[in-house]
Amino acid sequence: MKKLEQSTISLLVGLAALLLVIIVLVVIGWLTSSTQKLTIQGTVEAREYRVSGKVAGRVETLLFQEGDTVSKGQVVVKLDSPELQAKIVQANAQSRAARAQRAKASGSARSELVEGAFEQWQKAKVGVDIARKSYERVENLYRQEVVSAQKRDEAKAQYDAAVATEKAAFSQYNLAKNGAQAEDRMAAQAAVDAANASVDQVNSYIDEINLVSPISGVITEVFPKVGELVGQGAPIMTVTDIDDVWFSFNVREDMLKGITMGSKLKVRIPALGDDTYEAEVFFINVMASYATWKPTKAGGEFDAKTFEVRAKPVTRIPHMRAGMSAIVK
Repeated sequence: MKKLEQSTISLLVGLAALLLVIIVLVVIGWLTSSTQKLTIQGTVEAREYRVSGKVAGRVETLLFQEGDTVSKGQVVVKLDSPELQAKIVQANAQSRAARAQRAKASGSARSELVEGAFEQWQKAKVGVDIARKSYERVENLYRQEVVSAQKRDEAKAQYDAAVATEKAAFSQYNLAKNGAQAEDRMAAQAAVDAANASVDQVNSYIDEINLVSPISGVITEVFPKVGELVGQGAPIMTVTDIDDVWFSFNVREDMLKGITMGSKLKVRIPALGDDTYEAEVFFINVMASYATWKPTKAGGEFDAKTFEVRAKPVTRIPHMRAGMSAIVK
């Protein structure tokens, strides 16, 4: 009987001890979970610019490689474009031809042409004088009824024809003396203007053979190799502005409490050690629906969306580069 009682007591003590251990573990777990801080991990981002040209060509020279530092306006790539050189020759030839036409239209006719037209006019005037005298004689004879009316009409017709010929010769003389019409001169000037515009356009493309960096920064990517063809507008290099950097975090909306526009974050960059840096939030925006972390409802909860949070360092952080991890607790 005593043995049975002792076994029962031992069992009860064991159950009590086990229950006490479970209670202690639950309390410790609750305290740990309630005081544990959330960790948000992101990356360092930087502003990137593409180097590309307006003309197609073959890469002749790459003056810099990945990792090199360049200044704004510095030539980084040289292209070779035989087609552009041919267009320059063609545009210059058209310009010279247009200027020659303008000179021809603006100047007076050659002296030989003017003299020839004058002589033709004088010849026509003599013809008018002869035809007039012949007509007057026939007219007198007609009045004396010596010649028929038909002869008189023929003489009159010859006289009128001579007068018309003299007028035409005089017009030709004036045309040769005065040169081209105002409309012809305007058309010639318009052709010159169009040719000059073509030359200016082609010359503007010449500058696009030597491509320059749009900013001061570090070359982070080089796409083609020397000798390869590149199309119009195709990117050739990527230049990163290492002074225009920020932190980017993807934060679930139920973790956004305390993160607002202008709020300060303490950011640690593992690649730079254990130091923390202060950053100010300047951008908060919801991400696309496919970035939702919790797509289904469970336990009465809601579908939490993800927001992109960007924060800019308050002071410049030396040696920080795009792609490094950033941690906020």
